[in-house]
Amino acid sequence: MADGTYFYGLGRRKSATARARLYKGKGSIIINEKPAAEYLDGNKTHLAEVTDPLALVGKQKDYDVTIRVAGGGTAGQVDAIKLAIAKALTLAHSDLRSTLKKADLLKRDSREKERKKYGLRSARKREQFSKR
Repeated sequence: MADGTYFYGLGRRKSATARARLYKGKGSIIINEKPAAEYLDGNKTHLAEVTDPLALVGKQKDYDVTIRVAGGGTAGQVDAIKLAIAKALTLAHSDLRSTLKKADLLKRDSREKERKKYGLRSARKREQFSKR
């Protein structure tokens, strides 16, 4: 792989979109031009989730990852990042696809927020029924 080349992956969840680039490197993860630990406010659970695809295949120290993420909240962004990294890994190593697929890391969670309906308080919540 020549210098400056990378593998690209796109991940989405709820209203969050993440674009990941995998470069040959030493294992640093940069999210929106900040180190991952700083961007995720030191949340160890979210940080572990972001590194799941790399840890599963043992490539944590082989790639530097830069991520651009926008929209949604922290949890949605973490899931989008995880999918983006997994997709980029499959481009880099097609033999890892089955491993990532068995771990459900290549599947997009398609659940979205349901729209509010007219006459209701929210998507499904109604006024309390009064018999009298």
